[in-house]
Amino acid sequence: MSKPIDDPSYPVRKTDAQWRAQLDPMQYQVARHAATERAFSGRYWDHFAAGSYACVGCGAPLFDSGAKFDAGCGWPSYASAIDDAAVERLRDTSHGMVRIEVRCRNCGTHLGHVFDDGPAPAGERFCINSAAIDFAPRDK
Repeated sequence: MSKPIDDPSYPVRKTDAQWRAQLDPMQYQVARHAATERAFSGRYWDHFAAGSYACVGCGAPLFDSGAKFDAGCGWPSYASAIDDAAVERLRDTSHGMVRIEVRCRNCGTHLGHVFDDGPAPAGERFCINSAAIDFAPRDK
């Protein structure tokens, strides 16, 4: 990763103890240490209710259910973020691969990765860990 997850440039900053107190163990490993949950194990990989998905670290809105699609990969997949300014893209060369990591621009929470095999028009697939997001149903 080219930028530390606890970089002081993020508007929301917390101590490690504060992150541990706020997040469950899986959320903490994903959000603060760029871990990845196993495919088909997260709570949102096959969740398609109307609403929005926010960062577990700071509550910033990140993805809308209207952009969610079944990519068959076992993780929640979105064709786009709610706003490009909501997410940060960083070059990730870990695990012998070159990928684009996606983080919450507000607090640095590791969300997942973005790939260029998504649906038109943008052709992107945001592959996001369920442990990095919370769902809020749309008001009826």
